[in-house]
Amino acid sequence: MRLFEYIEQGGPIMYVLLTLNIIGFALLFWKTFSLFDAKKNFDQTVEDLKNRLKSLVNLDDSDVALNILKDEVQITVHKLESGLNTIKIIASIAPLLGLLGTVIGILSAFQVISDAGLSNPSMFAGGIAMALLTTVGGLIVAIPHFVGYNYLVGALDDFEIHLEKKLVKDIYGKKE
Repeated sequence: MRLFEYIEQGGPIMYVLLTLNIIGFALLFWKTFSLFDAKKNFDQTVEDLKNRLKSLVNLDDSDVALNILKDEVQITVHKLESGLNTIKIIASIAPLLGLLGTVIGILSAFQVISDAGLSNPSMFAGGIAMALLTTVGGLIVAIPHFVGYNYLVGALDDFEIHLEKKLVKDIYGKKE
């Protein structure tokens, strides 16, 4: 298969990028599933939070209750956010790893040139190919992870706001 030839030609950096890609996509699928599950069970989450609030504080003291409500919502959303930093790290370091592979490939090409000269261009083409492949590999890994991370962060922000508004409305009859 041609893909594995590219990975092998890209050198060890490509194997690191491949591993990060597998880990990142597994996390993206897991977090997406978790978010859809949380949205599906939204009403149950609201009821659980209302019951927890009633047991923690007197709801007549609205200032304290609102602060605790916001804290409880943040705790709930924080559980859903676990793993997102790993996705962000993968999206951030993948282009840097591609750049590292580029520098290593160019260095390798110059080493071949200094050892053998320019008499046979095919001798240093391997280093140039490695440089280009790792650059492409780094970008291929980074772009979908950036998109996925930003989508999930936005969706979780919307979920948090919706959860907070629903709780305030249900408990106090206000729209905030």
